[in-house]
Amino acid sequence: MAEALVLGFGGRAPKDVLDILSRVGIGKIVPQRSQKIETHLLSAPHRTFLQNSCKGKGSLLIYCIPPSISEYIRFNEEACEVRSKLVAVDERNVVAFYDTRMEKILGGSVHDVLLAVGGDNLARTNLSSAGLTALANIDNEVAKHITKKDENTIIVVGSGGREHALAVALAKSPLVDKVICCPGNGGTEKEGGKIINKGLGQDNQTVIAMVKDTSAGMVVVGPEAPLVDGLVDELKESCPGVRAFGPSKAAAELEASKAFTKDFLEQHGIPTAKYRNFTDVEEALGYVNSLSDNDRQVVKASGLAAGKGVLLPSNKKETLDAVREIMADKAFGDAGDTCVIESFLTGPEASCLAFCDGKTAVLMPAAQDHKRALDNDEGLNTGGMGAYAPAPCVTQLMQEEIEIMCKKTVEEMAKRGTPYVGVLYAGMMLTPDGPYVLEFNCRFGDPETQVVLPLLETDLYEVFKACCDGTLDKIDIRFREATHAATVVCASKGYPEKYPKGMEITGIDETSSVDGVKVYHAGTKVDENGVIRCNGGRVLAVTGLSDTLKNATQLAYQGVRLLDFKDSSSGESLLHHRNDIAKRALSRKLRIGVLGSTRGTALIPLLEKCNEGSIPVEVTAVISNRKPALILEKGRSLGVGVKTVFISAKDLTREQYDAECTSVLLRSGVDLVILVGYMRILSKSFCDFWANRCINVHPSLLPKHAGGMDMEVHQAVIDAKEKESGCTIHYVTEEIDSGPIVVQKVVKVDENETPESLKAKVQAQEGIAYIEAILKHSTGEVMSYASAGVDIEAGNELVDLIKPACKATRRNGCDADLGGFGGLFDLQAANYGGKDTVLIGATDGVGTKLKIAQIVKKHKWVGIDLVAMCVNDLIVAGGEPLFFLDYFATGKLEVAQAAEVVCGIAEGCKLAGCGLIGGETAEMPSMYAPGEYDLAGFAVGAVKRGNILPKVVAVGDILIGLTSSGVHSNGFSLVRKLVEKEGLSYDQKCPWDSTATSIGDSLLTPTKIYVSCCLPLLAKGLLKGMAHITGGGLIENLPRSLPKGLGAKINGHPTLPNIFKWLQKSSGLSDTEMLRTFNCGIGMVLIVAPENVSKVKEILLFEGEEGVYDFGIVVDEEGVSVEGNLL
Repeated sequence: MAEALVLGFGGRAPKDVLDILSRVGIGKIVPQRSQKIETHLLSAPHRTFLQNSCKGKGSLLIYCIPPSISEYIRFNEEACEVRSKLVAVDERNVVAFYDTRMEKILGGSVHDVLLAVGGDNLARTNLSSAGLTALANIDNEVAKHITKKDENTIIVVGSGGREHALAVALAKSPLVDKVICCPGNGGTEKEGGKIINKGLGQDNQTVIAMVKDTSAGMVVVGPEAPLVDGLVDELKESCPGVRAFGPSKAAAELEASKAFTKDFLEQHGIPTAKYRNFTDVEEALGYVNSLSDNDRQVVKASGLAAGKGVLLPSNKKETLDAVREIMADKAFGDAGDTCVIESFLTGPEASCLAFCDGKTAVLMPAAQDHKRALDNDEGLNTGGMGAYAPAPCVTQLMQEEIEIMCKKTVEEMAKRGTPYVGVLYAGMMLTPDGPYVLEFNCRFGDPETQVVLPLLETDLYEVFKACCDGTLDKIDIRFREATHAATVVCASKGYPEKYPKGMEITGIDETSSVDGVKVYHAGTKVDENGVIRCNGGRVLAVTGLSDTLKNATQLAYQGVRLLDFKDSSSGESLLHHRNDIAKRALSRKLRIGVLGSTRGTALIPLLEKCNEGSIPVEVTAVISNRKPALILEKGRSLGVGVKTVFISAKDLTREQYDAECTSVLLRSGVDLVILVGYMRILSKSFCDFWANRCINVHPSLLPKHAGGMDMEVHQAVIDAKEKESGCTIHYVTEEIDSGPIVVQKVVKVDENETPESLKAKVQAQEGIAYIEAILKHSTGEVMSYASAGVDIEAGNELVDLIKPACKATRRNGCDADLGGFGGLFDLQAANYGGKDTVLIGATDGVGTKLKIAQIVKKHKWVGIDLVAMCVNDLIVAGGEPLFFLDYFATGKLEVAQAAEVVCGIAEGCKLAGCGLIGGETAEMPSMYAPGEYDLAGFAVGAVKRGNILPKVVAVGDILIGLTSSGVHSNGFSLVRKLVEKEGLSYDQKCPWDSTATSIGDSLLTPTKIYVSCCLPLLAKGLLKGMAHITGGGLIENLPRSLPKGLGAKINGHPTLPNIFKWLQKSSGLSDTEMLRTFNCGIGMVLIVAPENVSKVKEILLFEGEEGVYDFGIVVDEEGVSVEGNLL
């Protein structure tokens, strides 16, 4: 299949590129380092799946020119791949370049790219030429950078784990020559390379002096205190031209004063909890007393309190105590002069950091941290004991909402004359009513920085530079795709209260050597002997980076286990860490997306369970194709946190509509889609995209009555006189109602049942079945064979029942025993040893004749049919059947039924003289309706090389016809239609055979096996060829045994047996069509030299073959002609 490769677009999804991809007509679109392309492509107006139904030829590569030198250097292999495509002489390949700075396709337009893919060589050449020029220009820029002489020095202010992570990320930039940590810690001192420590403090004067001394070009401020103290303002005044990454003192008020922030949020309509600010303790206490006992509150010190000034009382008494602690007791000093009391919000919290340039904001992946000191969120508040990112609780829709809030904050701060530059850290609560801002911080979080920055793909220095220069909209900020980070903080025992210092830290080298693990230092120092020692409460943060959050967390803990802080005198370990970092994320609720067209009744039990909190499931999206559908009301009742939307299907193809629905589901973070009364057929692209993640309910016990809808299904159950019905939850596939079954619920069908009453019974089970199916999906439940519907004991019982029948087929060369892994046959014992032996294989089935056997519940004869269809084909090549194997497949193994079939197979083998040496019984729930099965047979024979048929057939050779026993096993799809057309049933008296018990018995007459009468003829070399008359009849099968240039003239065809007369009358088929469809009474044709005809007839009569006809002659004109009238 042709592909469109989209390379290096990161977080961008330009309209021109999306237009090309949605119109180019290529069936497979592959984004590489282009994580936003898929969701934007699925959305309106493009509505295109990455795997879609287009069948275009050729290939397309759209390359996003790296917006920076550092990205170009880092991903130079991509540029090499693009060059190789450009220089390759292949007119099917089209390469287009997108320039993010000019925001356009180089060398042409959207139309030109489409022309090039369509085969326009001029358009293709223009695009390629422009691309080569662009690459050459970047190469020149890289060369200039390499030869530059000025040193680019960055100062990072701070001494924690956050600052270590910032220094490491900045040092990766090829545009940075030196990173000075002021004052840094033991980790930055040991880091080496570009990173060094300098200075003993981080006060404003020290930093400014260092900037002047080192000629630094940028200062990155880590902690909040220097920002609140106005470091950025003083740098601008004392060191003009030096970029300062961080907000001014006025802008830092967003963190310095929670009271200011609450007023700001309320003023600008940014969601936040209801609150009141107080400067008088008695007034604050009076307010608390005025509240209802059930109105839980949060009490905050307004000023800076090292991340610990938030108290979470659980009742009114504790709330009053919290106010006194902050305002009267001054537990947090001056920070508590103003107290904020706000309503307690429920939901998960998330740390959302955004890069800001004073005009706009770009949100980073959300993180979640663990504030409490002990497992299960117990113990005292800390600065943070661990974190992980991206936070699974933040869906793409939430991410978009939060980014809008951050952008609005930056815009409004600019309007008030205090532009915000740096990182805006929004502490969010993800409530049922959507994301709410809890607070703002004006710097990177710790330990969030240690999980967010490792995910950053864009050069951090260039991001900071763009923030300082007000050009954030000109740079594409990208994060690694399919990558997760988790960090575990290692603290000194006793933290956050009194804790020891000075312990030697062991295991750092071992931890750092673990692939995917990075140790960030916080409270560490290096002593005079070069030993790293503890020098704070939070000492280290061990970060794991991997493809899943589970793996990242495991890596982090693997590193932690190698570390220790031991007391030098007692040997006691003084290292403390939590053991449950990311536990809540790894066990988060399964997110459900609902597609529905009707009332959504089956959804009610699920919603009730979700509201109770009794199942780990939440609905995050409800979509309908009908505006008045009541299911939308059910979605809206869940709150604004659930995306509830009507999507019109007007003027859209099925695939386009499904793409737009998928866009909403993805942005809502949906894990599993459920269809509830959804009156649309899903496209293949949707089914492929959501494979094994989309379930539907069908109002019957599938596979019975598949394909029907609603009342027609219930009517069909009643018409079929079934004793039970129910509902089936199954995974959705392209083929309607055929996906793997997850759950079935059974109801009884009463004697006087109506479609309406049966629907009510079944519908009452659908909600219950949905819950059970969703829980099975969410837990990844491993089902046993028995619970999946496969009965191993029944299989063993079947083997025991059929063993005697199989043993009865013994012959020279095999013992026809069962139970091994394979059947053995000794050719030597069967007189087929030696190098001239040729093996012959034949395989066949019984076809839809099986349907009749299953209806009349008589199964032995189709077993004979199975053998006959295989061995009759085999002897046509001149061989003797030696052994046989069978395959029996069913949905639910009914031992008696299967045993009857196999006994029939054994009888057929006895008639054919071959051993039944093995077989396979496959029980496959959901593949077959109850009582249904399918058969396949495999026969192997042998022949000496000189006896292989056909031999040299000549004009004048005689054709001898051997009668059939009836319809045999071909043409039954038509036979069954004719029985239905005539209004007959299989248990009725047979209209063409008065001696038959019923129509079913007559039609089930087994296929005649010709082995015993023909083997003596083969042994004596009397036959030149044979033709088995099966599907395609005489006209199609006889020529297969004749050489090119010869044909057959049939001048002795017997009149049609009664069964075929009835079939011809009912169908209206001509003689020719009858001969092309059925065997018409002749099941085998022998080709005999004229001089051997009498001998052949003599042997046939001796072997008991009564129906022998002088059938025709071989002529020198291709084809089969029939003289006379079949009637």
